[in-house]
Amino acid sequence: MHAPGYDVDRIRWHFPALREGAAHFDGPGGSQVPDTVATAVVETLTSAVSNRGSVTPAERRADRIVVDAREAMGDLLAVDPTGIVFGRSATELTFHLARTLAAGWGPGDEVVVSRLDHDANIRPWVLAAEAAGATVRWADFDPATGELEPDAVEAVVGERTRLVAVTAASNLIGTRPDVAAIADVVHAAGALLWVDGVHASAHVATDVPASGADFWVCSPYKFLGPHHGVLAADPALLETLHPAKLLPSSDAVPERFELGTLPYELLAGTTAAVDFLADLVPDETPSDQTRSDESPRPRRERLLTSFAALEEHEDSLLAALEERLRAIPGLTAYSNAKRRTPTLLVTVEGHEPQALREGLAARGVNAPAGHFYAWECSHHLGLGATGGLRMGLAPYTNAEDVDRLATGLEAICGGDA
Repeated sequence: MHAPGYDVDRIRWHFPALREGAAHFDGPGGSQVPDTVATAVVETLTSAVSNRGSVTPAERRADRIVVDAREAMGDLLAVDPTGIVFGRSATELTFHLARTLAAGWGPGDEVVVSRLDHDANIRPWVLAAEAAGATVRWADFDPATGELEPDAVEAVVGERTRLVAVTAASNLIGTRPDVAAIADVVHAAGALLWVDGVHASAHVATDVPASGADFWVCSPYKFLGPHHGVLAADPALLETLHPAKLLPSSDAVPERFELGTLPYELLAGTTAAVDFLADLVPDETPSDQTRSDESPRPRRERLLTSFAALEEHEDSLLAALEERLRAIPGLTAYSNAKRRTPTLLVTVEGHEPQALREGLAARGVNAPAGHFYAWECSHHLGLGATGGLRMGLAPYTNAEDVDRLATGLEAICGGDA
């Protein structure tokens, strides 16, 4: 089950949290953190850091931390670093930009949201539209397949559509819609596309320009980093937007969108997380080649190599897990789309999701249950506020974790409490 060059044992060694012994399938809610990220946070907190500037070492250090983090996220998302905006969370950034964009909306304008999405990519747009007197239209996914087809979006996009909000991957069932095809529909109507990449960016290589997204939000704590949010957009587009801000604060892009002093320690941790992802597969020059300057490959290239290996690793483990879980009598799996992240949502007849969660926890397996803020998605699936048991793989998941999860669920559902 090992992808070529992907040494999961080497990777796991860097995660102190794994020494507690639990098998973690709770990554979709926030991954565990490698030692290098924790070290970067601590070293920043214990270093001389001031407000950004160019006079004192403390000022220059703060500025370097911010620049480095923008460059790291630029490499991760394949975007211009000057279009990277940092915020408290993806939710906060979405609310902030929704208010800014809605300033130009009015009665007769329309906004499209998807029932596949986390509520953080629904409610900000619904509330902003209501405040502006605009109309909200809904794109539905197929609950049987989990697919959100471009045609479903096209059916609710019109000449008055101002913005479409859609996820790059469902945090509940893992569906990965064809964002590029949806972008074509959206742009043909002259609208903007806002993409929630929080779940997707943790599992697949991200190329925001290739996706067609005008805005892309994600959260470093989903991909081994600290808790905050990131927005990526073309700097030229950001220049056209004027958010509410303090009078003395910078009007430069991207700073005009960032409220207050940035959390330098979290930005340093984010850079470390991106570097860790870039090194999931060590950068080794083939024996028959010599790198003339002995410098490593560009970080973006290393990220692409690492994510290709990560996908293969996670897909292999997911296939093994699904083979066993789908054989459990009474189990219904809701993660059925053709393109998915390694995320499974299930229910089992006769067993409440929370009871399954507790049974697995007693066996040292962390797999939470609920709707996970995908409120519309859970209801569209017929699961209401209860939701289901969600299991997500991460870079540190290994075959032993998968076996422990499958064996535990088989035992619970077989009556072995």
